Amino acid sequence: MAHREAADHMRILVIEDSRFLRTLTQRALLKAGYDVVTEADGQQGVLRAQEIQPDLIVLDMMLPTMEGTTVLRALKNDSRTEAVPVVVVSGLSGRNEQKLKKLGAAAYFEKSSLELDKSADGLVQIIQSISVKLPA
Repeated sequence: MAHREAADHMRILVIEDSRFLRTLTQRALLKAGYDVVTEADGQQGVLRAQEIQPDLIVLDMMLPTMEGTTVLRALKNDSRTEAVPVVVVSGLSGRNEQKLKKLGAAAYFEKSSLELDKSADGLVQIIQSISVKLPA
């Protein structure tokens, strides 16, 4: 999979069941110049990731059909998606961060700290810091 250098060509898959948060995240990332694809449940998110092989995935933990840790395991155990960085964004407390990083998450952030309704700067900074480390 070839990673894109410019933000406006970087494809991000957002897997989030909350329509409100999914829309806020999508708008924020589109405004920052990213190509954004969204899915509302875990199983569809895994299938979409396998299909489009995004450059980065923003993953919620509490999802219908397949919860977040199962999604993360499925992504990291599939040759088509194992190298895709996954940013876990969750309402769960940070005490799960180490467990999720051991499972392959590139970063973990609590939804409450992102404040997407005010500014997407936090999420964009997270993505930029990870995308700098991606191979061109």
